[in-house]
Amino acid sequence: MSYQIFPCVAQPDAETVVLSSGLGGHASFWQPQIKTLTQYFQVLVYDQEGCHADSEALPTAYSIKNMAKQVLDILQQQQIKQCHFIGHALGAVIGAELAVLIYNTEISLSSLTFINAWDALDPHTDKCFKTRIALLENAGAEAYIRAQALFLYPPAYISKHIQQIQEIESKGFKDFPPINNVLLRLNALMNFKILPQHIAALANTDVYYIANKDDFLVPYQKSIDLKAILGHGELTLLETGAHASSVTESNTVNQILIQNLVEETL
Repeated sequence: MSYQIFPCVAQPDAETVVLSSGLGGHASFWQPQIKTLTQYFQVLVYDQEGCHADSEALPTAYSIKNMAKQVLDILQQQQIKQCHFIGHALGAVIGAELAVLIYNTEISLSSLTFINAWDALDPHTDKCFKTRIALLENAGAEAYIRAQALFLYPPAYISKHIQQIQEIESKGFKDFPPINNVLLRLNALMNFKILPQHIAALANTDVYYIANKDDFLVPYQKSIDLKAILGHGELTLLETGAHASSVTESNTVNQILIQNLVEETL
């Protein structure tokens, strides 16, 4: 179980923020947030299980609950009783499922931030995922990886950072997980829906939503739907940044996170 805790630079007993990445599953996705968040919090990042080349095969009946259980195991190991949770897409719904697992236990979520998430899969997102599955099954891992940037970043960002993106893609190909693990994780995500138990578990948790109007993968209206079904929380809509805005517009996203998690409590 691979995870790392970055201490708060100001106070050793600061609250903990857990960062949970999207489908890639790697803790490194959150590198642009570490320096900012550790000014106020201890920051826990982790690699989701099954996401590296040397990963063991995931069980056939794999679900978001399995992914949330991994986070719960880490919290219990570190004896963390309360934390903020920030998740990107898949990582966000892991947070919702974690809220169900810890409901009426000694562990609690102070807040949950959904970044470009959804209440139920949109037909457009479903088509994007099925296209990626077809690439993986028919053209292989390299084609799957090379197409990823198109779903994550704005065109201008790709143009400006193409060399960096290609370097990341090459590293990703060398560390690509077992194909069946990728398919199982995709299947779990595609079948996830916000249910009454999620609504109940999050009723007393501060909830925040960040969505990007130019997100090609997940229509921003899904964050509006998510807020409506949960029934509370604060939504911030960004004009640009696309699906991976925590990378492409990291300064803006970091400012929003601090405003939501720190400034509102002062």
